[in-house]
Amino acid sequence: MKPKCCNNKKSLAEISQVAEFLKIISEENRLKILCLLKENEMCVCDIWQYLGLAQNLTSHHLKVLKDFELVSSRQEGLKVIYSINKNAVKNYSKLLNKFLNSYGE
Repeated sequence: MKPKCCNNKKSLAEISQVAEFLKIISEENRLKILCLLKENEMCVCDIWQYLGLAQNLTSHHLKVLKDFELVSSRQEGLKVIYSINKNAVKNYSKLLNKFLNSYGE
C-alpha cells in the first residue's frame, strides 16, 4: 500500500515542488538575500555589500531566485531593484507546511 502522501499525481507534483523550493533556499546566500529583501527592496549594488560576495555571484543568486519567482525586479534608472515576491513565498510556505503537517495522519 502506498503512503497517503504519494498516492496520486497531485501529491507527487507537490512533493516535487517542495523539493525544488528547498533546493533553492538551502543555499545560504539565497536565504540571506530573502531575509534582506523581507525588510526592504534593494538593488544588487547594496545586496552584495551586505553579503560580502562579488557582485556577479550575488547577481547569479538573484537570478536563481527570480527564475523561481521568489523575487521580482524593476528598473529604476540604471539600477535594478529587487523585492521579495510575498505571494510566492507564502504559497511555497503553505505547501511545505501541508507536506510537513501530513505526518501522523
